[in-house]
Amino acid sequence: TLKVSKTFRVLRQFDRVVANPMWNQDWFTDKDYEADEYGRFPKGAGFPGKQSADWVCVHHIWASLNDPSTGSGGRAAIVLDTGAASRGSGSANTTKEKQVRQWFVDNDLIEGVIYLPENLFYNTTAPGIILFLNKNKPAARKGKLFLLNAGREFEKGDPKNYVTDEGIARIAETFKAWREEDKFSRIVSREEIVKNDYNISPSRYIHTADGEESRPLGEIVQELRELEAEEKEISEKLNKIFAELGI
Repeated sequence: TLKVSKTFRVLRQFDRVVANPMWNQDWFTDKDYEADEYGRFPKGAGFPGKQSADWVCVHHIWASLNDPSTGSGGRAAIVLDTGAASRGSGSANTTKEKQVRQWFVDNDLIEGVIYLPENLFYNTTAPGIILFLNKNKPAARKGKLFLLNAGREFEKGDPKNYVTDEGIARIAETFKAWREEDKFSRIVSREEIVKNDYNISPSRYIHTADGEESRPLGEIVQELRELEAEEKEISEKLNKIFAELGI
């Protein structure tokens, strides 16, 4: 939620935050962001728009992390919809969500992203991501992101897939060490992220298929739904303009 208890005059600060906010909430508008009293949306950071509030949660968590000047610098791990890593990238149009993602990349606030297997969560078959924020990245890691594609690191389950203990250990150890592995993990420069129009999805940079490139079906279906929602939003705006013009 954007609302903060009036008990607190400022946001509480934390060394570590782990969160799994609801995905793709659509009840926030630019007015909600502009009325914010807690400095969660700095000038130039942009607003995510009404279609999805995923990056609203990221903004809130980022603002709740301790600064290096007051401690070691806060870190966060946030489970998000896969689309939060790529929506708007590669599009001829400038989207609000991509602008927010660009701000986080340009300011070097993202430590890395883990792409999860599909059909893990009970409310969707789509794969998710874990986005890692770090307010105090080590000098050797500045200007870089660590991307890990764990899309194949699962066992089939009924009704849902699951990641084994061995798989969890492999993912965690690889990420902590920033260790590159073929078809699994890569260190990607900020310049390469910019070249790919601020797409930070590991599936964009790490292809796990042995032959022709492929994408998980759940990810494609989710993307189609998002495009349909975007088309609907644009149509509503156009209809409103036409109505005002008497057309």
